[in-house]
Amino acid sequence: MPKRVMVLAAHPDDAEFFAGGTIARFVMEGAQVRYVIASDGRRGSFTEPSEALARARQEEAQRAAQVMGALSPLMLGYPDLELDRLAPGELRERFIRAIREFRPDALIAEDPFALGEPHPDHRAVAIAAVEAVSFAILPLMHPEHAREGLEPHFVTEKYYYAESGGAPDKIIDITSTIERKLAALAEHKTQMEFLVEDVRRQAELAGLDLRALLGEAAGDPMLAVGWAMRSQAAEVGQKAGLAYGEAFRYARFHPFVEGLLGSAS
Repeated sequence: MPKRVMVLAAHPDDAEFFAGGTIARFVMEGAQVRYVIASDGRRGSFTEPSEALARARQEEAQRAAQVMGALSPLMLGYPDLELDRLAPGELRERFIRAIREFRPDALIAEDPFALGEPHPDHRAVAIAAVEAVSFAILPLMHPEHAREGLEPHFVTEKYYYAESGGAPDKIIDITSTIERKLAALAEHKTQMEFLVEDVRRQAELAGLDLRALLGEAAGDPMLAVGWAMRSQAAEVGQKAGLAYGEAFRYARFHPFVEGLLGSAS
């Protein structure tokens, strides 16, 4: 079991949304968990001004981490929906630095090789994350870190999630922790309200009656999100004979090294 787990996420709610049950399980088993959140989430509202929303989402991220039992999140503070506009390598360096500072045994991030991810922030974080976890072990990669006392570090276990189009090969049982996941998501009040309002507007434009589809959950963001999360987790869990599950593409070493280890065994 990993003793330290790092989650590299694009937005304040991503950690719980995509891997909350797994994170809660790691915490329950004694692991320290640290989130690194790249953007401030300032674009995710139909009504709130950006600066107020960014402050609210930072406070929500802190409360959600507390609910999960995770350490206080490291907020990089980049503007939402602008991560793809950063200088090449900037986000990768921030992630390598975070890995060398925290020295995790396991890392959770979005799968950069999953197809169909429309969000530029998610794509940018996924690519920077897999590069950072691959190169944080190299002493000549950002040698300035060594002058600050940060040593190279290899993360043994990698858990990559995908909203769609991924190739998961590991399902984590979250039956005992799904309620903790939902409780943490409830702390992201502004984002849950935004998600449901976005779905409502799209459904209306498509000529669908969301209330007819969801019943009373259509008027309560967390009821709607809870229904969606439970349905998704039940579908994943069913594949492994579990009540609820979260799916990941799991990796330990570079594919070339995996091949050498496999041929030597």
